[in-house]
Amino acid sequence: MAKNIGVLLSGCGVYDGTEIHEAVLTLLFLDRAGARIVCVAPDKAQHHVIDHLNQQETGQQRNVLAESARIARGEIRSLKTVAASDLDALIIPGGFGAAKNLSDFAFKGQEAQVDADVRRLIRDMATAKKPIGAICIAPAVLAKALADRHPVVTIGNDVDTARAIEAMGGVHQDRAVDEICVDEANRLVTAPAYMLGPGIKDVARGIEQLVARVMEMVRG
Repeated sequence: MAKNIGVLLSGCGVYDGTEIHEAVLTLLFLDRAGARIVCVAPDKAQHHVIDHLNQQETGQQRNVLAESARIARGEIRSLKTVAASDLDALIIPGGFGAAKNLSDFAFKGQEAQVDADVRRLIRDMATAKKPIGAICIAPAVLAKALADRHPVVTIGNDVDTARAIEAMGGVHQDRAVDEICVDEANRLVTAPAYMLGPGIKDVARGIEQLVARVMEMVRG
């Protein structure tokens, strides 16, 4: 029977939402693995909208769920309607949206707060011992949401980000772009992806391993 794997999106575009390459690679590898993909996103306003040509704020207002639907081809659910019981595992692609819309880590660092529904789903998944994957900067969201469990994660090797993750209660391990970090106790799998780059073929290797390991955990 196909497993229901949630993919938590945070908008559409690296600077203000989900990193599109990371999301599409995740969807591709999940589809190849025979998963039933359940895309979800918070139904709320983005922190801000960035012009991806010049990386400047536009002053526009956009909705995280509506923007995420662009990546999901319209097949997406509001996070408020999704419970851990609906899913066998959860994967969170990166992009600044993870640190701006799923949390405020981009602005507050170690003092960050996680969106209430994001925190609920992550904690309920962890309590149910269901696997969670996180890519790029998204492991910082896990570090905060699961601080009391001292999750072991990687965002690559950025010293300042790693220090903030440890200040929030996480344990950081350096990894290369083609490597993953597995926290067996908490059933977490993380990969650096575009925290290191440099290109799509490089990040694909780590994301493919992450998806494979999450699926092994689900089936095992």
